[in-house]
Amino acid sequence: MKYIIVGLGNFGASLGQKLTSQGNEVIGLDTSAAKVEAYREKITYTMEMDATDELAVSGLPLKSTDIVIIGIGEDQGANVMATALFKNLEVKRLISRSINPLHEKVLEAIGVDEIVRPEEETAERWAKKLCLINVVDSFELNDDFSIIEATVPKEYVGKTLKEVGFRSKYNLLVLTIIKKVEVTSLLGNSKVENQVQGVASAENVLEEGDILVLYGANKDLQHFLKQKFR
Repeated sequence: MKYIIVGLGNFGASLGQKLTSQGNEVIGLDTSAAKVEAYREKITYTMEMDATDELAVSGLPLKSTDIVIIGIGEDQGANVMATALFKNLEVKRLISRSINPLHEKVLEAIGVDEIVRPEEETAERWAKKLCLINVVDSFELNDDFSIIEATVPKEYVGKTLKEVGFRSKYNLLVLTIIKKVEVTSLLGNSKVENQVQGVASAENVLEEGDILVLYGANKDLQHFLKQKFR
C-alpha cells in the first residue's frame, strides 16, 4: 500500500519506518531538513515540504495514495491546516493526530476518517492496523499471534460460524462477535452501539455490519484478510 505521512516527529517517524519495513511505499514529509535527512535511509521517500502549502501538496501523488496520515503534534494550527487541505483535495482516506480534546472536535468537524491518539496508541499498533485490510482493531500477543477485529465478509452474511468453518478453512478461532445494536437513552434519544455477544458458538448467525474478533497466527490472519477483502 502507499502512504503519505505528514510530520516526522517521534510518532510519524516511527510509523513511517514500521510501514516501510513491512513492504509499503511511504512518503514522509516535514518542514525540518534535519528530520528529512535523518530518515532518508529508513523511510521509502522523505521530502522537505510545508504541508499547508496547497501548491506544493498538489504535486504529490495523491490519486495513487491509499492513506494520508497527519502526524504533526507540536503545532496545532499547522495540523488543522494540513488536515483541511488534504480533506479538500479528496484523498482516499485521511487520518489525523489529535493534540487535545478540543482539537479532536475540530478534526471531527473537518471530517477525517479516523483520529490518532499517540498517548494511548503506539505507532507499532497503528502500523499493523493500517496494513491489515478491513481490520477495525488489532492486538499483537507476540511476534507470531494476534487478536483482530474484522468486519464480516459479505459472502458470509446469513451463515452460521459452523457453515463458514473458520477453524477448518482458515485455521482461525472466532472468540466473539460484536453487533451493532440500537439503544435508547433515558432522554429518549436513540443511537447505535457496538455490543459484545459473549463467547461465540457454532450456531451464531452472521449479519451485515457484524465485527468478528479473530485469534490466530499472523500469517493465517493475513491470508484470510487478503483472500476475502482484496
